[in-house]
Amino acid sequence: MSEGSEIKMIVEEDLSINHKHFILRSLDKVLSSKLTSSAAFGYVISYNGQVIEASSLPGVIGSLCTISCHNGETIKGEIVAVKKDKVDILPYESNLDLRVGDKVFLTETQQEVRVGSDLLGRVIDGLGAPLDGLGPLKLSERQGLNGTRINPFKREPIEKVIDVGIRNINALLTLGRGQRIGIVAGSGVGKSVLLSMITKSTDADVVVVALIGERGRELASFTKEVLNSHSKDKVVVVAVPADRSPLLRIQGAKRATAIAEYFRDQGKNVLLIADSLTRVAHAQRELGLALGEQPTSKGYPPSVISLLPNLIERTGTSSTNSGTITAIYTILADGDDTTSDPVVDTARAILDGHIVLSREMAQQSIYPAIDVNQSVSRLMNDIVGEKQQNNAQTLRRYISKYNENRDLVLMGGYVQGQDPDLDKALALWPEIIKFLQQGEDEVCRYETSHQQLSELLGV
Repeated sequence: MSEGSEIKMIVEEDLSINHKHFILRSLDKVLSSKLTSSAAFGYVISYNGQVIEASSLPGVIGSLCTISCHNGETIKGEIVAVKKDKVDILPYESNLDLRVGDKVFLTETQQEVRVGSDLLGRVIDGLGAPLDGLGPLKLSERQGLNGTRINPFKREPIEKVIDVGIRNINALLTLGRGQRIGIVAGSGVGKSVLLSMITKSTDADVVVVALIGERGRELASFTKEVLNSHSKDKVVVVAVPADRSPLLRIQGAKRATAIAEYFRDQGKNVLLIADSLTRVAHAQRELGLALGEQPTSKGYPPSVISLLPNLIERTGTSSTNSGTITAIYTILADGDDTTSDPVVDTARAILDGHIVLSREMAQQSIYPAIDVNQSVSRLMNDIVGEKQQNNAQTLRRYISKYNENRDLVLMGGYVQGQDPDLDKALALWPEIIKFLQQGEDEVCRYETSHQQLSELLGV
């Protein structure tokens, strides 16, 4: 049976009788055109505004397709489902002018991204196109979009500290090279400012920033600030604003991770900052529901829970050289819910620690508004000395004692001398607040952070 006959049979089975004659005439017209024998192509069968159904193509899930529209436009999309006699394609854009019979070409079976040192100091979108107006990118190497699995038993151990330039984090939540950490925060508590400070201050060799699903104004402001700093020559920004398709938002997160993997394979110490993991989860939720998945916890389909670990586990240390990817993911806590939100809960279980930003501290103008007692770095005790551990635990204890008894002290119900730790916390509190605060343009190196902590505690 010829390919044209198969396509006609699909149309006759899947579409209503009212449209058959028009569709078949369109297909006859397309089939009669001259085609190259080497091209793998099919035809649009239907389009519901989100998912394009096309005749069978020799591709797999994740394959890249190009659709040639009747009006001369070219649309890119990705195969998301392979069925017996057709495939489902999700386009990278929305509101498309598609018609039944438009030709669909299979472009790439395994998606790859172009990478190279020319990316440093540049801003690209989810498909790798430059957004900064600095001309085309000259990239000669390729990296798999979905990465390669690394045997966890062959990964190098995390033994060295990464300096992020933030006193709070360096002293009390020390991070290791290759660690994965989450910044959990509600809206408007200084998350973007903290990320900007880390990007400009870190001692990592390369910083890859993925801005996924954020406001266009915030993307432009963040990128301008970072690329005008002294760190611009080691920063790559992948920006996909909120008005882009959900598939493109997911592509942006995967592309940023692939770029980080490339530099890690070069032996570089890479810092990957993804803002935000929640927006990636929202994009996958849109795709899952469009494809008919059943919503589970708070409307998230199962594919969301599987996407997050697949993305996060691509970072970390390498198995072949000294390169590392230290990953910082921001996680939005809807309604400041840092416990029961499915994305927060899933990320907390996968990551090697979390930093919680406090709205109460932000309201008191204490920035960065890091809630030290709610935050934890699971690798800190493995990479710092005993003295540093003790100092961090002591300050945590003082902060906890003060917060627990603040109301009692203000009401005059506490008599000095009953609790030595509380007495010390009350005496040091003004200095503790100064220690927790840091200006947006201030950089506090790792050694300086621990020295200042020791001076604060008098040890």
